[in-house]
Amino acid sequence: MKLDVRRRLDPEALAALEETDRLQAEFGPVTLGDVARMRAAYAHERRFWNAVPVPLAAVEERLLEAAGIATRIRLYRPDEGAPRALLFYLHGGGWVVGSLDTHDRIMRLLARESGFPVVGIDYALAPEVKFPTQIDQIAAVVRALAASGDYAGLPFALGGDSAGANLSLAVAGALRAAGGPEPAALLLFYGAYGLADSASRRLWGNARDGLTDERMRFYERAYLPAPEAARDPRYDLLASDLSAVPPAHLLAVTMDPLHDDSLALAALLEEHGRAVELSTVDGVLHGFLHLSRMVPKAARALAEGAAFLRRRLA
Repeated sequence: MKLDVRRRLDPEALAALEETDRLQAEFGPVTLGDVARMRAAYAHERRFWNAVPVPLAAVEERLLEAAGIATRIRLYRPDEGAPRALLFYLHGGGWVVGSLDTHDRIMRLLARESGFPVVGIDYALAPEVKFPTQIDQIAAVVRALAASGDYAGLPFALGGDSAGANLSLAVAGALRAAGGPEPAALLLFYGAYGLADSASRRLWGNARDGLTDERMRFYERAYLPAPEAARDPRYDLLASDLSAVPPAHLLAVTMDPLHDDSLALAALLEEHGRAVELSTVDGVLHGFLHLSRMVPKAARALAEGAAFLRRRLA
């Protein structure tokens, strides 16, 4: 049995949940495992939340060849000045759904609020492409951009939400193991870092918020090539070497099955003497950063993450 989120939500978050229900009903039923329809439904809902663009100086897309893979990237420039630092952003969606389009507003807000360019990386999705290919792909893109043009030698951060937060921490480790370049900071929003069970996974994750036990098991099976890969420290990041992780800003959501993942990661980073900020938001659900059109806490959380970037990258 899971706890009921509805009566615990902020009024704005409840209104956003009802809008999400309307958008899902408008799209129609989706069977877990029908990946094409899952992606289409996710994109349909996110179009509403991204419909009011955040103005920036420039937004451009291109294909980047790195490590033999053509990867679509999108660059968000907050102004026309020379960049002083850079954020590479990895979208969430359980490694299965999501795109640059579904997370457009989040990246625009981070660019505007931080004053730094944001590069969204459209990494390959599961189940067509399995772990750890995405980690290698993203690391290759970061290495290529961090050594080219206006961005050569600039400090940079890695960031992402949910599965994107998992990938951000994994890529930071991969870059460190390969001899760099290494990020100067991490921006980790309600990520999955390796817990197989926890109090938050037992309490939260009912049909109302969409992140059910069944759905999380599906995402893991889609992403990993075999069950034993769940013990790989590039996936079970709580079991990885955290002794050299750069300063990190962690965002946790109280009513989120992944809440305890963030608590565990923060505790381990502190144990290793790493600089870590942990911010916890109540009254909202996993994925709430998409909802800044209606939920003020989403805009405030993104602004808080951007302020962290300014402190660490300026």
